[in-house]
Amino acid sequence: MGPLTSNVLVRAYAMGVFPMARSRDDPRLYWIDPEQRGILPLEGFHVSKRLRKTLRQGGFEIRCDTAFETVMRACGEPTDDRPDSWINEEIVRLFVELFRLGLAHSVETWRDGRLVGGLYGLGLGAAFFGESMFSRETDASKVALVHLVARLKHGGFLLLDTQFVTTHLQQFGAVEIPRDDYQDRLSAAIDRPAQFDRGPGVNWEEALA
Repeated sequence: MGPLTSNVLVRAYAMGVFPMARSRDDPRLYWIDPEQRGILPLEGFHVSKRLRKTLRQGGFEIRCDTAFETVMRACGEPTDDRPDSWINEEIVRLFVELFRLGLAHSVETWRDGRLVGGLYGLGLGAAFFGESMFSRETDASKVALVHLVARLKHGGFLLLDTQFVTTHLQQFGAVEIPRDDYQDRLSAAIDRPAQFDRGPGVNWEEALA
């Protein structure tokens, strides 16, 4: 695959295809179109009692779109569970451009002025494509995910695409659906308007009620 442009990338996502690298040091990208697609149903989103307690304690500050590239690079950092990453420099470059166009977003968890967790993704119409998340403190990425879903529901989004389903996402209600089913949901969502609210005014409990 040759160098991509942000326009090509947007068209690919709108068709249900996304790029990945085999490793962070591999400059090449490959189109991925899985037979079983991971989604997180917004109406079936589950927050455990323990996580609700953490959220209500308010130990994290939530910000959106204030450290987008930093979040991306943190998502690509090696960890004990994930020594390598599919996020290479080409993907960083493309998504930073999409962020500048107002299409990509980050939800960030901060504590005492330090970025301790977060996630990023791409919004097209009423579809949001969650790309990756990271955590440097317990529950930091989970809190970011709750606040993402609250903003998606508040803004009229219909589809949260997780690409694949992990054990981490299953606890929130993520499921796999066949490609044809996903394409139907994607087509319906892409053609609908939605608004990603970057401000601090979205109450997660009200939005998820």
